[in-house]
Amino acid sequence: MHFYGLNKYKTSERTSENNGTKKNRQGVCVKEDNHNKETNLENKYKIKNSINPNAILILEDGEEFHGFGIGAYGISSGEICFNTSITGYQEILTDPSYSGQIINFTFPHIGNVGANNEDLEGDKTWVKGAIFSAEVSHSSNYRALENLDQWLKKNNITAIYGIDTRKLTLKIRKLGPKKATIAFKEEYKHNVKELLEITKKLPSLENLDLTREVTCKKSYQWIGNKLWNAKGYEVQKNNKYNIVAIDYGIKTNILRNFSELGCKVTVVPSITTAKNILDLKPDGVFLSNGPGDPDLTGKYAIKIIQEIISSNTPVFGICLGHQLLALSLGAKTKRMHQGHRGANHPVKNLTNNKVEITSQNHGFEVIKDSLPKDVEVTHVSLFDASIEGIKSKIKPVFSVQYHPEASPGPHDSNYLFKDFINLIEKNKINA
Repeated sequence: MHFYGLNKYKTSERTSENNGTKKNRQGVCVKEDNHNKETNLENKYKIKNSINPNAILILEDGEEFHGFGIGAYGISSGEICFNTSITGYQEILTDPSYSGQIINFTFPHIGNVGANNEDLEGDKTWVKGAIFSAEVSHSSNYRALENLDQWLKKNNITAIYGIDTRKLTLKIRKLGPKKATIAFKEEYKHNVKELLEITKKLPSLENLDLTREVTCKKSYQWIGNKLWNAKGYEVQKNNKYNIVAIDYGIKTNILRNFSELGCKVTVVPSITTAKNILDLKPDGVFLSNGPGDPDLTGKYAIKIIQEIISSNTPVFGICLGHQLLALSLGAKTKRMHQGHRGANHPVKNLTNNKVEITSQNHGFEVIKDSLPKDVEVTHVSLFDASIEGIKSKIKPVFSVQYHPEASPGPHDSNYLFKDFINLIEKNKINA
């Protein structure tokens, strides 16, 4: 593999002193025009041993993107979404919330830190594919066990690179999510008509309850590690609080955050009854993140959550858990034109007027006008004013749409886990 950074192109500019360049006010040679500017990323990112593209990305409307395959050979279909994060690609690729989706990474350099066995957000990968602008970089990190290409192959993820990811992102922003198929063969021989038919027949995420696929099959206790520090992932030994987490597609770093605060966490399947949850005598119940349509998951989840709320047990929800809590309180949800996915989303905390930079991954939202009068909006997106957090005025329950547990970051919203612990303590006093 070859690393394609900016140095290659900067060098060519420095050596072309008399090739259509002039000096700017700072005395730096710059080109007078961009007549010869490369616009074809397939040419820009060719690799030494692959002159011809061997992979294709085809959208449900028939548009084709030709590039180079990476990862596992095969055909994989899903709904495309884009992610604007510049770090954390392994965490993104293992997030169960991406079940059924193909991720279009907008950041050009992916693979820089390789892959390891620790920074995983799920026990397996659920993502349907990945799209990169450039060839994956050489791994350069002391924790790396393998490069990203090897890791993709091992986890049977089909990916494509060398296409114009910016063009694809702009299309999604304008027209909304698109169903798509990635096909990668050793030689470029693809039946485009057949791939298009496969893509068109793919069901929409609005019609899927994906939580039943990603949830744990049986309950387990998280006997795991705390958050990463200079010593690595240290084991939590002192458990003060008893938390039950309902698994709709829970991320590992959520469990680490609870462990960091001295919590014993019992993770239960999404269909676990309220009685069985309350029989565990939890200090608080956590509603996890997850994929799919909240209305479909809500067909069985709402009743469970409502019974837990009625018991006056503190409840904290994240992402899908936020949407399910809102539904349980009487609100409604809807599909967004385009979801929020990335690690750079500004959110305003209405309780203190501070702005937090957040990590997000969701394609549905809570409808503001549907909130009952006893539910207060606590956080809003500064991108589109959508609801990012709520709390009940009469019950010890709250939730946020974004991800305060984000790994590797940002960490602006990490305080929400402590808020949950404070709510538990307050509830004990008032009990």
